[in-house]
Amino acid sequence: MPSINELKLAKELIAFPSITPKDAGAINFLSKKLKSLGFKCKILEFKDKKSKPIKNLYARLGTKQPNLCYAGHTDVVPPGNINDWTVNPFKPTVKKNHLIGRGANDMKSSIACFVSAVNKFLKDKPKFDGSISFLITGDEEGYAINGTKKVVQYLKRKKEKINFCIVGEPTNPNKLGEMIKIGRRGSLTGKIEISGVQGHVAYPHLLNNPINTLIKICKKLKEKKLDKGNKNFQPSNLEFTSVNVDNKAHNVIPAKAKAQFNIRYNNFHTANSLKKKINNIVKNICKKNKCSFKIDYLANGDSFLTKPEKTIYMAKRIIKKITKNNPKFSTTGGTSDARFIKKIAPCLEFGLVNKTMHKIDECVSISDLRKLTDIYKNILVEYFK
Repeated sequence: MPSINELKLAKELIAFPSITPKDAGAINFLSKKLKSLGFKCKILEFKDKKSKPIKNLYARLGTKQPNLCYAGHTDVVPPGNINDWTVNPFKPTVKKNHLIGRGANDMKSSIACFVSAVNKFLKDKPKFDGSISFLITGDEEGYAINGTKKVVQYLKRKKEKINFCIVGEPTNPNKLGEMIKIGRRGSLTGKIEISGVQGHVAYPHLLNNPINTLIKICKKLKEKKLDKGNKNFQPSNLEFTSVNVDNKAHNVIPAKAKAQFNIRYNNFHTANSLKKKINNIVKNICKKNKCSFKIDYLANGDSFLTKPEKTIYMAKRIIKKITKNNPKFSTTGGTSDARFIKKIAPCLEFGLVNKTMHKIDECVSISDLRKLTDIYKNILVEYFK
């Protein structure tokens, strides 16, 4: 059996310019690496007419239960202006005991740590009572249409049982061991288009300016407090992310005005209940102002919570022992693919420090890589005792 070092593997993975939805060879490379450890690997490519094809990987070692799964993604966000980086983002470099490169903490290094942890675990215990699996997607940073969502559907059809899943997203705000995610808020994006009556700006009494109506709608939606939060979730929040009037003429009242918003919401709401609230507000304001409207929504998954149980508390103890930090349970942050996996298995999320994720010179501490590998290995040891 080969020896797999987490730093070397992280560098190899980062070198693939797998900017979502491009795979760039990352999934095939990881599949070969896992096959060398004895995993049976299946590359699953999903596509539809409206979205790009995505390569995913499901790999499993063993046939017995329980099946402990690690989930992650090989796709990364674009690097931005490469000239702003101190290194080439896809030629990973170590500086001042930090590995720099796109995907260093979100989340190719975490994948490398788990593969290395499995490698070390198998050398100590080549025969164990259970299975280890990997669910890796190339569509977490994108639209999440042909990624984990469809892999989960595939696993359900195949009656593939996962007993517990560790999602390797970077969960720690400042230092390794601060935070375990046991749930996530839901995400709902809305695009509003208000239609009025276009014409010369000098004759507003003959027209109907849709901007005025849109401003009232934005004000009302922003002022409306959705809830106060609860012990597991912070208050739900709506933010406008764009307001757009495609009008280059200074003397024309436009026919249309558009706005986009996103709501991160807790378990007091569902996407459907929020849509009803928003539709009623928009409808009433438009009626008073004699405008018509159209709203398109994109729901990225409702909120969810994994009730802490023995596996989560076991992971918490191990994290505390290795990092000397007592991790708190949290549901903060953005969405993750745990929103799909939780339909077939309980999840916890734990990975690296997320301070530089998506930034220029994204990086991770070499010391944190070693510690995360130790954490993952110890979880495997305890889980398969």
